[in-house]
Amino acid sequence: MPGIHETKRLPYSAEQMYDLVADVGRYQEFLPWVVATRVKSDDGREMIADMLVGFKALREKFTSRVEKERPRVIKVHYVDGPMRDLDNVWTFHPVDETSCDLEFDVKFTFRNPLFEKLAGQYFDKAFRKMVAAFETRAAELYGVAQAG
Repeated sequence: MPGIHETKRLPYSAEQMYDLVADVGRYQEFLPWVVATRVKSDDGREMIADMLVGFKALREKFTSRVEKERPRVIKVHYVDGPMRDLDNVWTFHPVDETSCDLEFDVKFTFRNPLFEKLAGQYFDKAFRKMVAAFETRAAELYGVAQAG
């Protein structure tokens, strides 16, 4: 199964980044290609959410089950949608009170193996763009960190 792994040190606390990633209902405000989100249920530890992703005339809905272990881990499990599988894990490693290492892992499988081969190269770029969008959103919400 193809996958992407990225780790970044960010000038925000693990709690701040956890809160940002866990706020699925606001993804359409800042994530590229996310047209709409709907949180169907959320008890604080587990969430079921739909995300409508679009690019030009193409629109696809994904349903995910999100396990939340505040403030260190968010695991997203694919429930339904156009792919065979799409799971990701966000891990927040505190460095100190004002910074953390954000670790992001995603694994995906398309239903069509040929499409997987063709689209796999674009997924890497797309997921990195999405991680960058979280960084930009953090700067908007929490302020731009000053060089020490």
